[in-house]
Amino acid sequence: MSSTWNTSDAGGVTPDGATWLASAGAYPRSTLSYWEERPDAPVVLPCGAVFDVVSVPAVFGRRMLDRMWEEGPGSGPVAEFRGRMLLFAAPGTAQRLPALLEWEEWGAHGSRTDGVPPLLCHGAGDAVTVPSPAARSGSRWLVAPDTRRPWLPGPEVLLWAAVRAARAAVRISIFPPADQGANVYDVSRRR
Repeated sequence: MSSTWNTSDAGGVTPDGATWLASAGAYPRSTLSYWEERPDAPVVLPCGAVFDVVSVPAVFGRRMLDRMWEEGPGSGPVAEFRGRMLLFAAPGTAQRLPALLEWEEWGAHGSRTDGVPPLLCHGAGDAVTVPSPAARSGSRWLVAPDTRRPWLPGPEVLLWAAVRAARAAVRISIFPPADQGANVYDVSRRR
């Protein structure tokens, strides 16, 4: 399955994108200065005012990202950090998305989503570690912020992507599983 987004083409964060990221912190100019001195250093930024972050295991996050790019509307900035995918979302998403997921019967007790990983929502009062603007391997940007005001998906878009990614991961058949102990004979060559 090919997708419209390509991690090798992600490139680095633009200066406008770095300014946007730094604006989430209490001292944006200090963050930008720090990145000038240490371009490969990740930083911890607060969530809730400029962006929220939904953190998912990398494999499931890639499925979500595929859905968002193949079926619309695309994604906002996306980073990979320590085996998890960080989907940057509109402020307020972290508060609203868990209720929407519960409504869709998501989670430990949900019948339709057994085996689907939890989505960790980071919003007001939370902070996340983000890769540096120049990160190229390990922890890196998959969709780098490139403007001072990037488009950020809301809770409905992320819910839609998560539900479709979960459904794509579960193959459902209307036929019962084959009896593995059954004797099968090839009758196509009988005369």
